[in-house]
Amino acid sequence: MSDPIKRSGLKDRFWEHKTLEQLSQKEWEALCDGCGKCCLNKLEDEETGEVVLTNVACRLLDDDSCHCSQYPIRHQFVPECIVLKASNIAKNAYWMPQTCAYRLLFMGQSLPDWHPLISGDPETVHSSGASIRHCTVPEFEVGEDDWEYHIIEEPMP
Repeated sequence: MSDPIKRSGLKDRFWEHKTLEQLSQKEWEALCDGCGKCCLNKLEDEETGEVVLTNVACRLLDDDSCHCSQYPIRHQFVPECIVLKASNIAKNAYWMPQTCAYRLLFMGQSLPDWHPLISGDPETVHSSGASIRHCTVPEFEVGEDDWEYHIIEEPMP
């Protein structure tokens, strides 16, 4: 079987040779590991700025695939969903998952071995334990006042 990265038309290890600002849209999208953690509702302490994850997922998250079920038109349903770009990553990196490729590269770190761009397999994010697959509850089942009872540690492989 041929390498899925080569079949996608992306150059091998492109992220090591370009800045985030230099990435094409296809390269930018390929950095997403599919963990789903960015789609979890978070709580931020107003005094300290500390951000914690809950297992309460955005209503559009598919808990099986860990992808947005309406990605191309998500803003029609969730207007506050952030469109992450190189131009706004500096102000958003603090709340992003610790294992997120965008955050890691922004901070000058490497991608983990389980990242699909390294492993060649989109399932490694799940088999490594880095994703939130089958660990969420939909936000329509939990009132916002009860999110504090759903705080979780970030899944880390």
